[in-house]
Amino acid sequence: MSVNIGTMIEKARMAAGLSQRALADAAGISQPTLSRIISGDRAAKMPEIVAISWATGFTVAQLTGIAAVAERAQCAARATNGSSMEGMRDALLHFLELDDYLDEQAIPVTI
Repeated sequence: MSVNIGTMIEKARMAAGLSQRALADAAGISQPTLSRIISGDRAAKMPEIVAISWATGFTVAQLTGIAAVAERAQCAARATNGSSMEGMRDALLHFLELDDYLDEQAIPVTI
């Protein structure tokens, strides 16, 4: 099943309670570019998807429809700075899902 990334971004935007302008500002892209991505007139680039992911609180996997790493990941952490376990897990999953996506796209690691 093919996922329409623009539709998923629009759902994430609405769920986050952001206007297109607010999401575009938070993601560091122009509002017209965001509008074209949502409408399907322009493909979203991975850095844009990552920025939109962080701005909306959705994961890259949720926005792209790629199988979620969250179902496979287990983590344990100790917070000493007032961070919540849920917040740390969400941040970790963003990175794990991005890593998984890059692996699936055969994008090599660069140092």
